[in-house]
Amino acid sequence: MKLHGYFRSSAAYRVRIALNLKGLKAAHLPHHLRKGEQCAPAYLAINPQGLVPALENDAGAVLTQSVAIIEWLDETHPYPPLLPKDALQRAKVRAFALAIACDTHPVQNLKVLARLRELGLPEDKVQDWAAWVNREGLSACEILIKDEPGPFCFGDAPTLADLCLVPQLANARRFGVDVSAYPRLLEAEAAAKALPAFAEAAPEKQPDAE
Repeated sequence: MKLHGYFRSSAAYRVRIALNLKGLKAAHLPHHLRKGEQCAPAYLAINPQGLVPALENDAGAVLTQSVAIIEWLDETHPYPPLLPKDALQRAKVRAFALAIACDTHPVQNLKVLARLRELGLPEDKVQDWAAWVNREGLSACEILIKDEPGPFCFGDAPTLADLCLVPQLANARRFGVDVSAYPRLLEAEAAAKALPAFAEAAPEKQPDAE
């Protein structure tokens, strides 16, 4: 398999964690987002959205969108499972993950922030925007799992929720968010980061880290 990504992309970070948890190997092909390499014609032929990650399987099929990639990995390599067997809990895990992957991360990603700068917003306001988005999303996520058993987001093993949470907390810190306001999220993060699969997927551990 081949994983197209970027060391600081939180979406690619999610997929790296999933691959590690499943014990799967993938060749990592970096595309420097700040240099616009994701917009090169050769990469757009792989992913017309010009986003990372994209995963090419051994048969050459291309998958895009991190949550879809992770669910495909979970379906084709079911151990350890990343979604609960119980339908209600599975829906709760997906809802938490999508609160991050659909409603928080995209609104503060590099493409959106670049557009805000193009529209003339001063840099301090751009950074304020990104911090606000993270606070809004994480505050909701804190409530979503406040009554769920730990130490992970949903119980005693990592799920899709944790794969989305850990990279988003890294984003929040980068934008100066005081994450101490989210003790339940931090509990889940600590449990996740104690696992080699999460630790080895961290941005600073990637060969293209700057």
